[in-house]
Amino acid sequence: MNTEKQEAQNLIEAILHGVDGIAFTDIVICPPFLYLEQAAHSITGTRVRVGAQNLFYRARGAFTGEISAPMLKSVGCTHVIIGHSERRSYFHETDMEINQKVRKSLEHGLIPILCIGETLEENKAGHTFEVLNRQLIYGLEGIDDEQIENMIVAYEPVWAIGTGISARGEQAQETHRYVRNILRDFTGEGVSEKVRIIYGGSVTPENADELLSQEDIDGALIGGASLKAETFCRIVSIAESFTSIQSN
Repeated sequence: MNTEKQEAQNLIEAILHGVDGIAFTDIVICPPFLYLEQAAHSITGTRVRVGAQNLFYRARGAFTGEISAPMLKSVGCTHVIIGHSERRSYFHETDMEINQKVRKSLEHGLIPILCIGETLEENKAGHTFEVLNRQLIYGLEGIDDEQIENMIVAYEPVWAIGTGISARGEQAQETHRYVRNILRDFTGEGVSEKVRIIYGGSVTPENADELLSQEDIDGALIGGASLKAETFCRIVSIAESFTSIQSN
């Protein structure tokens, strides 16, 4: 919940300028609902895409204040973040509600970015894998393999979000490998290898290289660093150095 209208436009334009020339890395910007249409208009003709930060699990009806998947599609969205830790924490979203949102987004052709992650207390108690298993299995319930392979899963340890504390590269890789193994058991190896698993939690230009060099980390969900175009674009450039190698 950042930026007013002109600030948002200035940030979008600065990001577009900063990523001009990026050829291999997929970039999605997720501004507040109010700025989705202007963002979609601004990115026309570029490789940048626009996603929303949330959606409701019904297509229409008397749900005052909510935003539906068809509404997001109609203003140019291709992606939507679902189950972010702040939605789970502040708005008490359950795994069941998150699953309904994932299914609704897929039904209307949006790519869901499904967020999973443990709190500091859960981490300290040794429950990280248990929490991730529950959130992922419930989040994917009723979704077929073909749909799952086009999804994005974002591992965002709650204790690392906005704290300046990021998981170490090896630590994040271990968790991402576990998530991919859950997907393999749930779907099969062919699908699990196609799913993008990205890391979110105080990603900066200083730690992006260590994180993105890991085998099972396919990208990053950028938080505070995305509010400064120069910082965000530096992270994109680091990602490009890995994606260009993979493409070749």
